[in-house]
Amino acid sequence: MPHADRTTTGPATVTTAPGAVTSAVTPAPGATVWLTGLPSAGKSTIAHACEPVLRRRGLKVEVLDGDAVRPHLAAARGYSRDDRAVNIRRIGWVSELLARNGVLVLVSAIAPFADVRADVRRAHEENGTGYLEVHVSTPVDVASSRDVKGLYARQRAGEISGLTGVDDPYEEPRSPDLVLPAHRQSVADSVTLLVDHLTGRGLAGVPARDEENP
Repeated sequence: MPHADRTTTGPATVTTAPGAVTSAVTPAPGATVWLTGLPSAGKSTIAHACEPVLRRRGLKVEVLDGDAVRPHLAAARGYSRDDRAVNIRRIGWVSELLARNGVLVLVSAIAPFADVRADVRRAHEENGTGYLEVHVSTPVDVASSRDVKGLYARQRAGEISGLTGVDDPYEEPRSPDLVLPAHRQSVADSVTLLVDHLTGRGLAGVPARDEENP
């Protein structure tokens, strides 16, 4: 009995019956794309707007939103420096696990401390997993005027303290992989800039037909 032909492209192996004609496409590698920035900078909005664009390219995509994930990974934690660091490292662990298994993970989380962000990047690098840091650079005056969740108003009223960028530090990335000035451009423009950057890094597949022919 003849043996089946085995065709290998990258990590994928396709087994076919004798004489069959196949074509195999190497899938785009997974990676973590971490959008960091102040509260109401636009991180989650950009991540969620980017997700369907990437899915239309046939990619496996997940969004890990900091506020949505916290109740599951750090419900018992507060907002001290140590508690924030634990939360960010846990999000980083989950995102690396997904990315290592071929998922493009869009993380939208403030991650205010440079050393903790560096730890997350290092953990990815140690496993050979792609990691990009994207700074959504909306300044505090614009972010506070947006105040999507009312945090800035509550801080001014004395209802809360420890608001990142106001009375708690935010350490801006010194050399991010990409800067998105979301205060100076539309969400669509930010998505295009991010997707183009990912494409150039070989992480976003090829454009869908509706992107090529709008």
